Amino acid sequence: MINSQLFTTFKTVALSAIVLLASCNQKKETVEKTTESDSKEIANVLLEEWTGPYEGTPAFNKMTVADIKPALEKGMALKLKEIDEIANNSESPTFENTIVAMERAGAELNRVFTYYGILRSNMSSPEFRDVQKEMAPKLSDFRSKISQNEKLFKRIKTVYDNAQKTPLEEDQQRVVQLTYESFAMNGAELDEEKKKRYAAINKELSELYTNFSNNILEDEEGYVTYITKDQLSGLSDPLIKAYAKAATDRDQDGKYAVTNTRSSMDPFLTYSDERSIREKVWRNYYSRGDNGDAKDNNENIAKILKLRKERVGLLGHDNYADWRLQNRMAKNPDNAMKLMNAVWPAAIARVKEEVSDMQTVADANGDKITVEPWDYRYYAEKVRKKKYDLDSDEVKQYLQLDKLREAMFFVAGELFNFKFTPIEEGKVPVFHEDVKVWEVTDKTSGEHIGLWYLDPFARPGKRSGAWANTYRSHTTFDGKKNVLASNNSNFVKPAPGEAVLVSWDDATTFFHEFGHALHFFASEVRYPTLNGGVRDYTEFQSQLLERWLSTDKVIDNYLVHYKTGAPIPKTLVDKIKKAATFNQGFATTEYLASALMDMKFHLADPTNIDVDKFEKETLTELHMPKELVMRHRTPHFGHVFSGEGYATAYYGYMWADVLTADAAEAFAEAPGGFYDKKVAAKLVKYLFAPRNAMDPAEAYRKFRGRDAKIEALMKDRGFPVPKS
Repeated sequence: MINSQLFTTFKTVALSAIVLLASCNQKKETVEKTTESDSKEIANVLLEEWTGPYEGTPAFNKMTVADIKPALEKGMALKLKEIDEIANNSESPTFENTIVAMERAGAELNRVFTYYGILRSNMSSPEFRDVQKEMAPKLSDFRSKISQNEKLFKRIKTVYDNAQKTPLEEDQQRVVQLTYESFAMNGAELDEEKKKRYAAINKELSELYTNFSNNILEDEEGYVTYITKDQLSGLSDPLIKAYAKAATDRDQDGKYAVTNTRSSMDPFLTYSDERSIREKVWRNYYSRGDNGDAKDNNENIAKILKLRKERVGLLGHDNYADWRLQNRMAKNPDNAMKLMNAVWPAAIARVKEEVSDMQTVADANGDKITVEPWDYRYYAEKVRKKKYDLDSDEVKQYLQLDKLREAMFFVAGELFNFKFTPIEEGKVPVFHEDVKVWEVTDKTSGEHIGLWYLDPFARPGKRSGAWANTYRSHTTFDGKKNVLASNNSNFVKPAPGEAVLVSWDDATTFFHEFGHALHFFASEVRYPTLNGGVRDYTEFQSQLLERWLSTDKVIDNYLVHYKTGAPIPKTLVDKIKKAATFNQGFATTEYLASALMDMKFHLADPTNIDVDKFEKETLTELHMPKELVMRHRTPHFGHVFSGEGYATAYYGYMWADVLTADAAEAFAEAPGGFYDKKVAAKLVKYLFAPRNAMDPAEAYRKFRGRDAKIEALMKDRGFPVPKS
């Protein structure tokens, strides 16, 4: 998931990335220098310019929770001062004195947001969550003061209108368009009374989003399943050691801890022979935020849905989905639903086949059970062995995290000409000992591009899942800036000296998130706003990079046995490729169910909505198979309810996957396959480097010569291809 700089909490849809108008990590010179007295007031490390090598890096080693509140308050004050100076400029509005000035504004605050994001996602604590709750409404008020600044918007509109008559350079025209549309979409043209209500709604939503997120994190930390030595049947030795370490870390020596995160839950449900414990682990995980206690999220969701509908109603929209999708590739909810409905019947039909195969295996084993959701992964693994003679635990022996990282570096070198060199420990500050850093350079010229931070392991206070982030983004309008990007995962940390072995799915996710990082490093944009993105397009680049995991060059050179170093046998590779579409019913259905629920919640009337009941009834109407659940059940659907980045946009993964499958065919058909230099050059030029400086549909047509087609997606998943 991306939770890249595009998805940060502060750039919610209510204001979007354009309202803050700068990447949260952009190190910039301000137009107006602070006075000497102002400088003395900035005695907070979070506000200070980054120093040291590599154009300066965040002082993560000096970061404290106590500094967050005063730093945010001072940073907001400084930015509002800059905004007021822009709005009250006596000169006629121009691109330079209005739009570029806004691009420069808020350097201090952006630095604070970098630290805030780390503490929120990677290093949360009860103390930080208290600060987060206190600051959420203040941050909302701050954003409203910008988005509702009438003088500022009047200047923006003047520049926009002038640019329609006398166009600027292409990227400047794009910045003006995005800035104007963002302000207009977010209520800049409302009357005074409606503006007040709009701001009040945003403030209330910010508190609900914070509460929702903290509830999930507390449920993840609060539910741990401890098992004993006689309950380890079916589990591999590396997994047992990892669970033992997780227990020891929680002062439970001699026990084994299955934590309430996907990376811990998923392998347990796949391999454990203990059915009753599988059920307990499953229920803990899928009941996050839905336990009828103080951390239950159903009331939060009901309030969020009502407030979102009321807010877009102020702008003249019937529902939230219509408002949100107007500037996405899909354009409207009908187009998004059309895509999902084209795939859904084939997905649930495949689930029926998969369940039948699993029940046959269970019956043959004399297990005397009916397949339930906590059985799906377990029996699917047995079917895989039976149908394809493929043991996913055997495959894991060749999927070492360190080797996968080397494979990603190789792919980046082949496609982007990037080279990754490890940074000596201590040279660059990090926020946790697990974090390692690499310098990124151009392989040919040696030109410095940026730094890549990797934070791979789960820990208390770190949110679940995997994501990418930027601490500083590429821009050139004020001198070329290097990129500071990170990838963050939740792999179970191994016992000392043990290799980190991951599943094929986890390896795919590792490549996926690295694709986001490459998108950051490949940027060639001039202005910060253009580092943003269109949500149903920005997952495309990262999903496409997943395809290189299964290329021969990666398999032959980086998939080696974690003990012997022997390359993965060709016979095993053949089995992997033969089983490529195995379990696609499960994978597609659990994802699509979440995407469909996201859209249907936002198209429904939220008056007196019972969230649990609506979820259950809607899934029944969709004929959701009872043997599995949504990938993200509504009470812990953080993509949609901990902020607005993915609200009515979770479908975007499938929209992007249509592009992915179609683009992959361009490589497959090329003389050099997935390493074809000509196709790779077009990939970088049109699909990575422009970021949001070019309309996504136009960019894709420049790469492919036509629009993407759904046929490749259906073939990839082994589903029937619809007739034209």
